[in-house]
Amino acid sequence: MTKRDIAGYLGIDTKTLYNWENDKPNLYKTVMKGLAYDEIVKLTAETSEKAKELSDKFEK
Repeated sequence: MTKRDIAGYLGIDTKTLYNWENDKPNLYKTVMKGLAYDEIVKLTAETSEKAKELSDKFEK
């Protein structure tokens, strides 16, 4: 995801995101970690669903 994508997702201007990165590094890091955790949760849910589908397929 680009910084432009991230800014759009957060509903802020790209310049705001760059300002956070330079002027408020703790806020920037927290936001970026939150986005990473969201992605991890999403991927985990998708993987879990695929595993269940495979399990169901082989139980037949």
